[in-house]
Amino acid sequence: MFLTVTTTGTPARPATDLGFLLHKHPDKAQAFATSFGTAHVLYPEADEQRCTAALLLEVDAVALVRRGKGKGRGGASDAALASYVNDRPYAASSLLAVALSRVFSSAMRGVCAHRPERAAEPLPLRVEVPALPARGGPGLVRRLFEPLGWAVSADAVPLDSAFPEWGDSRYVRLVLESDTLRLAEALRHLYVLLPVLDDAKHYWVSPDEVDKLLRAGEGWLPGHPEQKLITSRYLSRRWSLTREAMERLELVRLAEAEGTEVEEIDNAVAPETETEERPTPLAVRRREAILTALREHGAARVLDLGCGEGHLVRELLKEPAFTEITGVDVSVRALTIAARRLRLDTMGERQASRVRLLQGSLAYTDKRLTGYDAAVLSEVIEHLDLPRLPALEYAVFGAARPRTVVVTTPNVEYNVRWETLPAGHVRHRDHRFEWTRAEFRAWAETVAARHGYGVEFRPVGPDDPEVGPPTQLALFTQTATTETESKKEAKAA
Repeated sequence: MFLTVTTTGTPARPATDLGFLLHKHPDKAQAFATSFGTAHVLYPEADEQRCTAALLLEVDAVALVRRGKGKGRGGASDAALASYVNDRPYAASSLLAVALSRVFSSAMRGVCAHRPERAAEPLPLRVEVPALPARGGPGLVRRLFEPLGWAVSADAVPLDSAFPEWGDSRYVRLVLESDTLRLAEALRHLYVLLPVLDDAKHYWVSPDEVDKLLRAGEGWLPGHPEQKLITSRYLSRRWSLTREAMERLELVRLAEAEGTEVEEIDNAVAPETETEERPTPLAVRRREAILTALREHGAARVLDLGCGEGHLVRELLKEPAFTEITGVDVSVRALTIAARRLRLDTMGERQASRVRLLQGSLAYTDKRLTGYDAAVLSEVIEHLDLPRLPALEYAVFGAARPRTVVVTTPNVEYNVRWETLPAGHVRHRDHRFEWTRAEFRAWAETVAARHGYGVEFRPVGPDDPEVGPPTQLALFTQTATTETESKKEAKAA
C-alpha cells in the first residue's frame, strides 16, 4: 500500500520544507508500528526544486485476523480464506487512512513550529496513489475530489493487460494536483475520502467516528455536493450515526451562512424556543438513574451485566467511589469495542486495576460474579427469550446474590409516543419482548419474593401521565435477614 506527496520549491522557499511540515526528516527512513502492520516514511527525492514524501504501509494479514479485524469481503463460504487473501496489503483503504492519521497527525492539524508560515499557506501539491479501490469508478473519484480544488486524474486499472476484453477492475490509479490547498487540508481530504471510495472499513464503526468525521471535514464537508454519500459511506451506512452527522453538518452550514457560532444555532430556531434546551438523550438519563441508585446504596464493587460496548463502565470509572468495576457480556466483539472505547491499552496502572471485562453468558451461574455490592442489568432482560429468563434470574439473584440489583427495561406502553416507531413494533429488532408497567412489576415482585429481596420502582425519562416513562427501573435490595445469611455463606465459603 503506497502513497506519495510531492511539492516543488525555489531556493528562497525550498521544497524540502515538506519535511518540516510532515515532521519527518528527508534524510531519514522511519518506521512506525501500527496494530495492522508497519508504516514506513521515506523520501525518494529531496532537493530545493522538488521533494517527495512516500508512505509505505506493510500490512500483516495474519496479525489483522488475530486481532479480529480481518473479515473477508465474501460470503460465509469463503470468509476464512478471504481473511488472509485480499487486497488490503496493496490497495489504499481505511488502513492507509488510519496510518496517515497515526504518522502525520501534527501535519493534519496544520501544526508546524519551525515553519508556521508554510503550514498556513497553499503549496503546489501532487498526490499519487497507484492502487485505489473506487466503488463508483473514476467518475465518483472526480465528483469527490474536484469540488475541493483538485485536478483529478483517475485511470481505471484493467483486470489483466494481457486480456483487454476482460474490461477494467474496480481499482484506479489516482493523481491529484493543486496549488491552492494547504498540506493539512490535503491530508484531511485523503483521510476521509480513501475509505469512502473503498466503501469499507477494517474496524467497527462506533459513535466516536462521527466526531472524527466532523474534525477531518471541517471547512470543506458541510458544503460538499456529495456530503450525504461521503457521510453515509464513512460511517459504514449506520443510519443513526449518519443522521447525527448530517444534523450536525447542517448546523455548521447554517452557522457559516449566518456568520454565527455553531453553539448559538440551537437557540435561534424560532423566537418561542429561545429558552429551550436540547433534551437529554434517554440513554444518558438511564445511566444517571443507575448511578444515583448505586450511590444511594453505597456500592463500591459493581457488576455491569450485559455491558455491551462499555458506556456504563466508562461512567462508573469517572467516580472514585466505585473501586471495582466488572463488565460482563456474551459478545467478544462488544467487549473488544468496550476495551477500545475505555482505552484499556493506554490506561494508567491504578485506573486499570479498577476495571476488568469478562466474557460470559448470564444464563449460567459464574463464580467470578459472587461477592459484589451491586449488579446492573441495563436493557438486558428484553434480549432474552422468555423461557431463558428464569436461568438469568437464578444466576444473578440466586447464585451471584449482590446486595443491590438495578434492572432497567423499555416500557412498551410508551412506544406510542415514538413517532418513528411503527405500531406493533418493538424498539430494537433483537428485543424478544417488551413489557407493560404491570407486567414488569409482576415479574420483579415475584423475583424479589423468591430470592429474599425488596423492590422499588422508579421512572426513567419523562413520566407521561397516560403511558408512563419510556424506561422503567426496578431497584432490588436484599432484606436484612437475607443479607445476614449471605454474609454467613460468604464467610463459610
